Amino acid sequence: MADKERDYGLTQAQQGVKAKYPAIQKKYEYLDHTADVQLHAWGDSLEEAFEQCAMAMFGYMTDTETVEPLDTVEVEAEGHDMLSLLFHFLDEWLYKFSAEEFFIPREVKVVHIDRIRFRIRSIGWGEEFSLQKHPQGTEVKAITYSAMQVHEEGKPEMILFQRFGGSSGQKSLQNQGSLAFLARTRVLGALQ
Repeated sequence: MADKERDYGLTQAQQGVKAKYPAIQKKYEYLDHTADVQLHAWGDSLEEAFEQCAMAMFGYMTDTETVEPLDTVEVEAEGHDMLSLLFHFLDEWLYKFSAEEFFIPREVKVVHIDRIRFRIRSIGWGEEFSLQKHPQGTEVKAITYSAMQVHEEGKPEMILFQRFGGSSGQKSLQNQGSLAFLARTRVLGALQ
């Protein structure tokens, strides 16, 4: 699946929504891996790498270009280092989807990252997820620290692993199986 779009088998209505708005620049890819789904996200800045990381997570759950920007949600997170900041950033966005508002963003924008106090403010434009409106992908159940690393080299990029509970293969958003979200990160200028 490397360097390819996921095939969601979009309906005409979903294709219509997708055509209604400008295409989203995706700086992430899904890489083949034997037991896990590996996500690779990058950006020209640390902020963009965080944005793309969140969108890669949501892009695995649905085709985010079928999401209409009807509402906004703000997410703030903090940590004690760059690893925990990434963890809490993703965890807060996942909470907006799974536990609170069922919000799925079309776009996430990082408004500010405080690299000294490890705080982040972001905003997302999207709508409530609906199985009738949005194609069904694979739900991310949790964020974990497993395999998470920060390297201060090259351009900001994040490599993310999704591990499926039980057998390998795609699970639906209606499936009750567990799915962990593991992250290994490369970021430029991570201060500690």
